[in-house]
Amino acid sequence: MEDIDAIAALQDPVRRRLYEYVAAQGREVGRNEAAEAAGVARTLAAHHLDRLAEAGLLESGSRRLTGRSGPGAGRPAKVYTRARAERAVSLPARDYRTAAELLAEAAEQAGLDAGLWAAARSRGEALRGSAAPCGRLEEAMEMLAARGYEPYLEGAEDAGGATGAGARVVRMRNCPFHAVAERFPPLVCGMNLALLEGLLGTDGPVRARMDARPGECCVVVETSKNNRD
Repeated sequence: MEDIDAIAALQDPVRRRLYEYVAAQGREVGRNEAAEAAGVARTLAAHHLDRLAEAGLLESGSRRLTGRSGPGAGRPAKVYTRARAERAVSLPARDYRTAAELLAEAAEQAGLDAGLWAAARSRGEALRGSAAPCGRLEEAMEMLAARGYEPYLEGAEDAGGATGAGARVVRMRNCPFHAVAERFPPLVCGMNLALLEGLLGTDGPVRARMDARPGECCVVVETSKNNRD
């Protein structure tokens, strides 16, 4: 029932807006910032943020948002980040995760990596259908967002949202295969890369490549060298 209770916590529209904002930032968010983003008072935002933390959807901590330390630096502020735990609900319960782990274990033991990757690439191509290979990073980000990857332009956050020449790599905060990838990283990350190669294409100006970073998807998407602005 814990997963059901956690997801039920998002039924409140203000609470959902706060959760979606914090989850999208990929960093710690203070109460003032979250309240402003959701268009509510700080006290109301604090109440809902704490309820989300109690439900296990957010993790909370404290730090000084001014960056200063020592006397006069002020008290640490409460901050929130998205919890890494996964939530899923089905009634009655179904255990697809165990099935996925068993299949991954069998494929790894049988040396079926290449076969799995070929199947993943074919699936990506089928999802793309008759469309041409992805031509722009913005288009790729829309496709990735639709599949739950939570893409963002690297460097855009530090530049205040600008997408200049140094921000032509798309990273992804979420891996849809995270739980299985943690146990079988080479197999599942290779599958993920092949799937995105099929989805985005390999002959166009946008390509996927492996570039693992802790806490994020192991694949990044970028414009090819010959097509960068």
